[in-house]
Amino acid sequence: MSRQLLRIAAIGTLMATTQAAAQDVGEGAELYRHFCATCHGIDAAGQGPMAGVLLIPPPDLTKLANEDGVFPTARVVARIDGRDPLVSHGSPMPVYGPYFDGQDTSMKTPEGQPILTSQPIVDLVAYLETLQGQ
Repeated sequence: MSRQLLRIAAIGTLMATTQAAAQDVGEGAELYRHFCATCHGIDAAGQGPMAGVLLIPPPDLTKLANEDGVFPTARVVARIDGRDPLVSHGSPMPVYGPYFDGQDTSMKTPEGQPILTSQPIVDLVAYLETLQGQ
């Protein structure tokens, strides 16, 4: 195969792996109930059954958007995938980290900046966005 064809194939592969993924809010809700509700609570207000044993109380996930209603996508992704670890867990967030590895995809911030993450995190973030202002 010629260099040009190899280069085109590589670009096509890169584009396919970095296209923004479709968000599945229903899957995100299931992931939330399974992995997050123990600490953050079923209603996501930070009062889950394990909240009392954490060094830092879990935040109210229904109040992540700023005053203008803009959801902090990059900050939330970084917290979930461990780029911005939490001391209260004693390890990177989430404690179920390996589950969220793989299935690489990207999503965009409200400003249009792409973020490389995984499909489960895309779905979980989509669900968290629906909780804002509740």
